[in-house]
Amino acid sequence: MVESTVTPASPAPAGIDTAAIRAAAQNLADGPVTAGYKGDREAVIKMLNGALATELVCILRYKRHYYTVTGRDNAGVKAEFLEHATQEQEHADWLAERIIQLNGEPDFNPATLLDRSHAEYDESAEVQSMVRANLIAERVAIESYRQMIEQIGESDPTTRQLLIKIMAVEEEHADDMRDLLE
Repeated sequence: MVESTVTPASPAPAGIDTAAIRAAAQNLADGPVTAGYKGDREAVIKMLNGALATELVCILRYKRHYYTVTGRDNAGVKAEFLEHATQEQEHADWLAERIIQLNGEPDFNPATLLDRSHAEYDESAEVQSMVRANLIAERVAIESYRQMIEQIGESDPTTRQLLIKIMAVEEEHADDMRDLLE
C-alpha cells in the first residue's frame, strides 16, 4: 500500500506579509492598485499626465517637421523625424495606459496641452532650426523624466520602470538630433 503524504503549506519567507497578499483579493474595482501600493497615486497620475502632454506635443512637432522638410538632401532627416514621432506616440500610449492602471484619467484635452507640456511646439521652416528645436525638446523630456523617476523613488516600481524605459529612448532621440546638427 502506498502512503499518501500531504505536505503542509510552507511558511512565507521572512519579510513577506501573507495577510497583505491575501488582502489583494479585496477591492477588485481598483484593478492593479492593491492596498500595498506605496505611491501617492494622485501625484503620480498628475506627473504622468504632464508627461503625456509632453509626448503629445512632441508627436505634433515631429509630425509638422516631417511634413514640412523638403529636398532630396533631407530625406534622412525627414525619416528620422517620422521615426521619432512614431516612438513618441508609443510613449504616449504607454503613459495613458499606466494612468488607467492607476485608476486615473489620461488628459488629452487639446485646449490645455501646451500649458501642461514640458516641451514646446515649434513651427520652424529651416531644417537646422527644426533639428535644434527637437534636440532642446528631447533634453527637456530627459530632465523631466529624470526628475519624475527621482521623485517616485521606490514607491511605484512599475511606473518607475516605465519612465526609465521612455527616458532611454529620449536619450537616443537627443543623440540622433545632436548628430544631425551641422
